[in-house]
Amino acid sequence: MKPDFSFEEAARARGYKRIAGVDEVGRGPLAGPVTAAAVVLDPTRIPEGLNDSKQLSKKKRQALYDQLIEVADVSIAHASVEEIDELNILRASHLAMMRALRGLKTPPDYALIDGRMLPRDMNLPAEGIIKGDTLSQSISAASIMAKICRDCVMLSLAQQHPGYGWETNMGYGSKSHMEALRNLGPTPHHRRSFKPVHNML
Repeated sequence: MKPDFSFEEAARARGYKRIAGVDEVGRGPLAGPVTAAAVVLDPTRIPEGLNDSKQLSKKKRQALYDQLIEVADVSIAHASVEEIDELNILRASHLAMMRALRGLKTPPDYALIDGRMLPRDMNLPAEGIIKGDTLSQSISAASIMAKICRDCVMLSLAQQHPGYGWETNMGYGSKSHMEALRNLGPTPHHRRSFKPVHNML
């Protein structure tokens, strides 16, 4: 089953006009920020092939990213490692989502959020959709934008801190990343509140 526009159409039938899909990437890694995207699709110009970013090849993700930049209102935002350690990863993810919503060119009047829990300080009507990136085209678009942008951040950090394999593991706790963490120690971009990193300090 592919994502469709039914959640968006249901919201439009209730009178909402600008429906933003919101998703985040990077809750699980040991290093790097958590990244969120908000996307408002034009119902008349929805790119073909939208899906959960994890279901797409790197080439297809990039092609959809390029299309979305042209035809949709897109906003990307991050929550830093310091904010993750201070707030916890869920609160930091929600902070990134709210920043992404606030960054849209025109404010939305409704939001479709991937997952069960909504940010505490939502200031507009919203609904959480479990596995929303596989159900809603707006959320799947947000998952693609967030994934590509966070990967770019990790590629840049990999050049600054070689040896951890961030260019391939994107900060997740792969075997090679764990070995580097033991041998080289944590960087300023490691999440000190995460147990594998905390235990080494």
